[in-house]
Amino acid sequence: HVNVVEPGGGLFQPGESLKLSCVASAASLDTYSMGWFRQAPVKKREVVSCISRYDGSSTYYRDSVKGRFTISRDNAKNSLYLQIHTLEPGDTAMYYCAADPEYKVGAVFCEAPAGFTFWGQGTQVSVSS
Repeated sequence: HVNVVEPGGGLFQPGESLKLSCVASAASLDTYSMGWFRQAPVKKREVVSCISRYDGSSTYYRDSVKGRFTISRDNAKNSLYLQIHTLEPGDTAMYYCAADPEYKVGAVFCEAPAGFTFWGQGTQVSVSS
């Protein structure tokens, strides 16, 4: 089992930057595909970004965050990051970090959050309008 925690949320103003962190307990985190997902009130959970196993050479972003968000991983630190360069009110949601032992990069996989095995409890990101 992989335990995941996601510190870094909070209340922000539009235009601010934010870096979310995810720390996993897996001894071999490099073998896991990982991703960030989010869920706003009364909405279904949606993918934000995914990153491939090992060197993380392959990534996926939903259209609304392309160019604004950057996903990265540091396997030595058992960590996953989401750098949000410019927050928008539409980014308000609970953000979740997830991991899966198989390949989960690409639209067909990243757009299906139910396919990810391990999940953190989430961190709230609120952006004022």
